Amino acid sequence: MFEPLTWVLVALSLAATVFALVLAGLDRRINWWLLGLLGVVEVALLAQLVVGIVELAGTDREVSGPFFIGYLVASLLILPIGALWALAESSRWGAGALAIACIVIPVIEQRLYDLWVV
Repeated sequence: MFEPLTWVLVALSLAATVFALVLAGLDRRINWWLLGLLGVVEVALLAQLVVGIVELAGTDREVSGPFFIGYLVASLLILPIGALWALAESSRWGAGALAIACIVIPVIEQRLYDLWVV
């Protein structure tokens, strides 16, 4: 795994979590700035998917391929689902749901790192 990309993803998703929590605390819906930040995170997750598959194919480590690829694909799906949920919900709870989706990304990144290192 390309560790700098992992740390960038964790930092960006935590920033998006804080942003979404602030919006929820102010009783506001999500805005274009937050959606733009999520777009950047999503592009980085797509890059991680490509890098992860390439590195998995070229490694001699004992990495569980299906689990590893499953986590990579799941990380791509979490934010769009959370964003759609947040856009559909017109109250502060939409931003709250998106904050939960954003906080899942560091958890998935930790799991990917654990799978790769072992």
